[in-house]
Amino acid sequence: MLLETFNHPLLGYLKNRVVMSAMTRSFADQNHCVTAASAEYYARRAADGVGLILTEGTIVHPTGDGYNNVPYIYTQEQTESWKQVTQRVHEEDSKIFCQLWHCGRISHEDFTGGVPPVSSSNKQAGGINRQNNKPYGVPRALETEEIPQIYEMFRQGALNAIAANFDGVQLHLAHGYLADQFFDAAINDRTDKYGGSVENRCRFALELTEIILRELGPEKVMVRLSPSRGLGDGFYDWPDLDDMLAYLIPAFERMGLRMLDISCARADYYQTSGRIIRQIRPMWPHLIIGGASLLPGQAESELQEGFLDMVTWARFILANPDFVTRLREGKPLTPMESDMLKTLV
Repeated sequence: MLLETFNHPLLGYLKNRVVMSAMTRSFADQNHCVTAASAEYYARRAADGVGLILTEGTIVHPTGDGYNNVPYIYTQEQTESWKQVTQRVHEEDSKIFCQLWHCGRISHEDFTGGVPPVSSSNKQAGGINRQNNKPYGVPRALETEEIPQIYEMFRQGALNAIAANFDGVQLHLAHGYLADQFFDAAINDRTDKYGGSVENRCRFALELTEIILRELGPEKVMVRLSPSRGLGDGFYDWPDLDDMLAYLIPAFERMGLRMLDISCARADYYQTSGRIIRQIRPMWPHLIIGGASLLPGQAESELQEGFLDMVTWARFILANPDFVTRLREGKPLTPMESDMLKTLV
């Protein structure tokens, strides 16, 4: 199944069920535009046969940044710069979605124009930010009336992505970034309609997704979630995990969302996202992508058993521009090494 052509009701014809997962690469120029080198990087994977590409996280507004040299899709110039990527990928008959990103509290004033990062609460992320080797910034809790402004950032980013000829967008609601800071009861201590109960903590993500669906339609909108993900040497689950999934997944389904990416952030698939996928599959008959750390045989099994519809890979595809060819020919895969992050190959 993995390498056979796949005709999906929303995505249309795909060369196979291989997905290049979003990976932060930090090679944007000084204006946060993508470059010709980035276009070549994506095109090389498309030419090898990757069916669907998810871009690196792409910032929807300067106040949502949290990383060095990451691309934006905020200004006209930034939007135009992405056209060289989409053109090259489409020339190779692959599809590409733009991952829309707001970091929330996983940031620092160094990246947000000197203003405090925003979050669901004023709880500071622990540890040292490797982007500037400083503690994370102390966030400011968004006021209730400010939240529609965040939705507008994503809405405009989504429209810009379509103007740049992307096939769709992925809303990054995972990995501890802004939307996840609303989901997570360990962070979200709000007393308004966006905090407290399961329903209230899901409200931000559901309202945002509904707005983007209304603009683009279900064939162009995917949501990334990480209810269970890697954290340090172990993994971390949302508080109230079962109740959260039982409410959130049917709510997404009722509003017309049809594509989910269940991500695990570099953790073991079976302990994290694979476990979540087995929990949500009975209530979600639509597209699910996931995987990230699976070996080819494991990926084939997840497809055959119906848990996944497409399989994501990140580090393997970064380390092997000829990933699909290696799978097809049964050749060994080169493991990713940290030095590979220093260049775009």
